[in-house]
Amino acid sequence: MPCRALLVSFRLLCAGLVTGLSLGQAIAQAPQRVVSINLCTDQLAMLLAAPGQLVSVSNLAQDPRSSVMVEEARAYPSNQALAEEVFLLKPDLVLAGTFTARATVSMLERLGIPVVSFPPTSSLADVRQGMLDMGAVLHREAAAAAMVARFDADLARLGQAPAAPRPTAATYAANGYTPGANSLSADIIEAAGFEHLARALGLTQGGFVPLEALILAAPDLVVLGDTYPGNSRAEEILSHPALTALPGGRQKLEDRDWVCGLPVVVNAVARMRLARDAIGGAP
Repeated sequence: MPCRALLVSFRLLCAGLVTGLSLGQAIAQAPQRVVSINLCTDQLAMLLAAPGQLVSVSNLAQDPRSSVMVEEARAYPSNQALAEEVFLLKPDLVLAGTFTARATVSMLERLGIPVVSFPPTSSLADVRQGMLDMGAVLHREAAAAAMVARFDADLARLGQAPAAPRPTAATYAANGYTPGANSLSADIIEAAGFEHLARALGLTQGGFVPLEALILAAPDLVVLGDTYPGNSRAEEILSHPALTALPGGRQKLEDRDWVCGLPVVVNAVARMRLARDAIGGAP
């Protein structure tokens, strides 16, 4: 698979001219002071960084609703992805996401601080590539290769899901949102032996599915996350009587289980496989 899972946006400020550098040019030596300002790069960096190499992670890494590495993250000073606080940490490398904290990334680049931006993970193949890319950025290639080998072995132990029949699974969130067929959650669902409803509905990039459409589709499994404390009109749809009356099964998975391309997504595949085995074939 081409190395599309890493978009490097290194720029140096030199006599008013901003020049992009390639990955090989920009990371000639292992960085010594790495700051991460993105939830997913936080966790990958904590898994792969050498002792003392990572000096700060974003505050989201310490949020148990978002992160699977809360305890590990508490060992690091947290940041709120603000350019001023990141600059004061004197990093020689900043890890970011392609769609997060863009004002911060732009300011850091103008200040001559190297920034590597990782795109969201949209498949299990991207999970593997993300580990390798983070290993290359941190000069921890051997550790990354070992992590990928464990990841592949864990997936292999699950075995192949039955090719057919494939029951239908739908992910359903606040306001009726469902990730598209080209998403990590969809790839996990399909690796477990389900057909993702988003694919049948033609939603490749995600979108909002009216409750009526979900009811008419009658999926064999609906995947839901926990609602947040308090009252939210956006989440009321998740407790609608028509939804709860669907005859199919229910599976709870939190965003943290599969929002980032981490080795632990194997656990999500395993849980979905158990749900698929419990359902058996599609009716």
